[in-house]
Amino acid sequence: MIIEMRVYECAPGRLPALQDRFAKHTLGFFKKHGIEPVGFWTTLVGRNNHELTYLLKWKDMAEREAKWNAFQADPGWQAARAATEAEKPIVVRVENQFLAPAAFFPQGLEG
Repeated sequence: MIIEMRVYECAPGRLPALQDRFAKHTLGFFKKHGIEPVGFWTTLVGRNNHELTYLLKWKDMAEREAKWNAFQADPGWQAARAATEAEKPIVVRVENQFLAPAAFFPQGLEG
């Protein structure tokens, strides 16, 4: 198992638009393509309060590449993304990291 941590830095004032897009569009496309979110968080205190951080769970990098590429290539997703950014861009920077369980990670929790 690996966890992908994605941090989206939004343009000032655009975090609500990103949250709306996840609620109305992105999560449906994640489900369609078998992408499993672990959770979503906004930054209360930190370097930037215009951020959305979320975690995705993958079996391995091959699964991630296949499912993420299918999601990104989905014409419905591309249309939804373009429509939500027609007024102005939402995300100015994306950061992602891939995390592997530490050797002392309790057995059974990774399933």
